[in-house]
Amino acid sequence: MSEPTAAALSDGKSGAAPSDGVSDAAVSDGVSGAVPSDGVVSSVASEAEAESEAESEAVSELGARARKLDAEDELAATRARFVLDEPGPVGHPESRPGAADAERGAAVYLDGNSLGALPVGVAERVEDVVRREWGALRIRSWEESGWWTAPERIGDRIAPLVGAAPGQVVVGDSTSVNVFKALVGAVRLARGEDGDGDEDGGGGAPGAHRDEILVDATTFPTDGYIAASAARLTGCTLHPVAPVDVPAVLRERGDRTAAVLLNHVDYRTGRLHDLPALTAAVHAAGALVVWDLCHSAGALPVGLDAHGVDLAVGCTYKFLNGGPGAPAFLYVRRDLQERFDSPLPGWNSHARPFGMRQEYEPAPGALRGRVGTPDILSMLALEVALDVWDGVRIEAVRAKSLALTDFFLECVEAYLPPGRVEPVTPAAHAERGSQVALRCPDAEEVMRRLIARGVVGDFRAPDVLRFGFTPLYLGFAEVERAARVLAEVAADVESEAAADVTADAAAGRPSGSHPA
Repeated sequence: MSEPTAAALSDGKSGAAPSDGVSDAAVSDGVSGAVPSDGVVSSVASEAEAESEAESEAVSELGARARKLDAEDELAATRARFVLDEPGPVGHPESRPGAADAERGAAVYLDGNSLGALPVGVAERVEDVVRREWGALRIRSWEESGWWTAPERIGDRIAPLVGAAPGQVVVGDSTSVNVFKALVGAVRLARGEDGDGDEDGGGGAPGAHRDEILVDATTFPTDGYIAASAARLTGCTLHPVAPVDVPAVLRERGDRTAAVLLNHVDYRTGRLHDLPALTAAVHAAGALVVWDLCHSAGALPVGLDAHGVDLAVGCTYKFLNGGPGAPAFLYVRRDLQERFDSPLPGWNSHARPFGMRQEYEPAPGALRGRVGTPDILSMLALEVALDVWDGVRIEAVRAKSLALTDFFLECVEAYLPPGRVEPVTPAAHAERGSQVALRCPDAEEVMRRLIARGVVGDFRAPDVLRFGFTPLYLGFAEVERAARVLAEVAADVESEAAADVTADAAAGRPSGSHPA
């Protein structure tokens, strides 16, 4: 049905009812029941037209800027290092025949902070490992194909991406397992304990009186679970503390604190915490710090060595694009390695792993972070995935990340009405990671529809839309498109919700009780 014209809405001469099924409610001014005059309707139409024109101008201007930014992007060529040719979901509007090519292409992937895209060459490498190294060489590959040395070799590939010199990063196990190793090891170092649990005078301020662990109160749940277990194992009391409050808490009770576990970037909000300042505060109290780098490794400069970080862990399947289930990494600062006492000593971290001795003797250096037989398939997939970083400066990645997130926030502000969504990611560059989180009252439904439209982000309960920005393969035109589709989806969801409320009221039902 076409929209009623001003003439159809006005029946001042004949008193006839509106045609085309337009209800009394549609023609009432909501106060007196009077039918709006031609002038009122024309005014409303003019306002709507003006608003539509303004929106079109914003889309045109931001679209043009996006194309210009893409043309000037020094990292544009790295996109070709990834497999990103998947079509949008079958059936969504941008897949329909006749849609513009720019609107029908690959999905806008804004979930690299959950799982990075597939780098070119990984599938071929994994097939080679399976068919040739495992299939033909079999056991010989532990030496001939370099399987045995993969954890430290790949660790040295990751090291420069987190600001560490070689020999301090080892790859293996999951993030959760590495958090456990690092946190228990940090407590033992702070107490000056050697491998037998005795004090040997090492650590920041040795002594069993250090019986408290501080943990980021907003941390990803697994870190909290692991911290609680580490506290039980070491006889410590666990204190959840917001990162901003850590310095004050340490000034009050730092002499009792053994270790502090913090996240570099908040997984929900994208807030970047001040690693240099917080590390210095922990050290001033004589404690050790463990940093979780899951949402910063591969997204921004970390500077582990420069800032004197004690221990750190991170995953490799997000911004490092290592693939689902890719092994995590553990960093132990060089001067702490010979006193690092892992709570999970395994045969892979033994000084003589093939000596088959019953007594444990830890290997030197970062190898102490190993435990058991490494997962070779996922580890070697990660190794070739890291090739995408060849010739790439992490500073350039950070600069583009900030430009992408700035532009996305600008597009969101231009395309969505005020108050429809609320950014919870800090605007200040020094406080922002490589993601944007938007608070939205109907976030779960909005994200479901976004994904159906080919804009892939994720939802975090209860009301957060989360978008990750991976500069190696994301462009500005995609960011503009994502914001535009978000505006359309948010408007649709809000309009349908309003219609449901109206239907409930008309039927005398409580709001929200309309049939599914």
